[in-house]
Amino acid sequence: MFETAIENVSKFTRPLHTIARYHNGMIVPGASTFFFVNDKGAAITCKHVANMIISADKINNAYNEYKSERNRLAKDNKYPQFLKNLDNKYKYSKETMVQLKTNFRNSFDKIAKIDIHMHATQDLAILEFKGFEKTFYSGHAIFKRNNTGIKQGKYLCRLGFPFPEFNNFKHNTETDNIEWTTEGKQNSPIFPIDGIVTRFLGEPQGGHTGIELSTPGLRGQSGGPLFDRDGIIYGMQFATKHLHLGFDLNGKEIIDGGHKTQVSNHPFLHVGLCVHVAIIKDFLNQHNIPFTEGD
Repeated sequence: MFETAIENVSKFTRPLHTIARYHNGMIVPGASTFFFVNDKGAAITCKHVANMIISADKINNAYNEYKSERNRLAKDNKYPQFLKNLDNKYKYSKETMVQLKTNFRNSFDKIAKIDIHMHATQDLAILEFKGFEKTFYSGHAIFKRNNTGIKQGKYLCRLGFPFPEFNNFKHNTETDNIEWTTEGKQNSPIFPIDGIVTRFLGEPQGGHTGIELSTPGLRGQSGGPLFDRDGIIYGMQFATKHLHLGFDLNGKEIIDGGHKTQVSNHPFLHVGLCVHVAIIKDFLNQHNIPFTEGD
């Protein structure tokens, strides 16, 4: 059903890899998704992903200032208390993120600048990459022309990078920095998930702003494209909503492996939410970003 579409859409859908270091020393890899809308280096993703990109500089600059002050502390018997005072000054606890590095995989030979445009009300952002000489993606999104021709029951697919398997990073103890390396696994597999259109977000008279799918968008698929069997883009995954089904069980007795046991269960239906193609095209037009439509 979606074999050819996935092959084509994956050519211009890319992962944003992140590594987040916490004050307890833990380094956590993560991923999200963006996809290109033309051959000029313009892409779209979620606004919450774009906010993370912007916040990285603030987080890293603060930690550089922290390190500079820490390195000036005398290593005497008062050092532990002075270090604790410094942590308090910067509001660092063990669970505080102190470094955040991003990596736009398989996109360009180099990136000098990224212009980011945030949608005022929707979880949508435009990324305009600048300063590159070569692109490592091919093709681009072709958006659905008829905004109103999307009906309940339509069978669609999403792509993204929900399972970050890369490990090409390390903590440089000499500089006390997390760094990307050329060693280890550098990529994570792209992951498709299908579903049918169940409902719409927004009011019909004011225009639909989103599309609800019968299956969840997985963590890491935020910013990924929603498309049909022909690869035509219908929207962009941005969130998952959890609907309480009401089939609750409290202390239900069952037989498990020949033994009686009691279980409780509160089931939810997890549905995916996507920004509607009409909203995406309007936003691209507002910023004079060229894109292509198709049937």
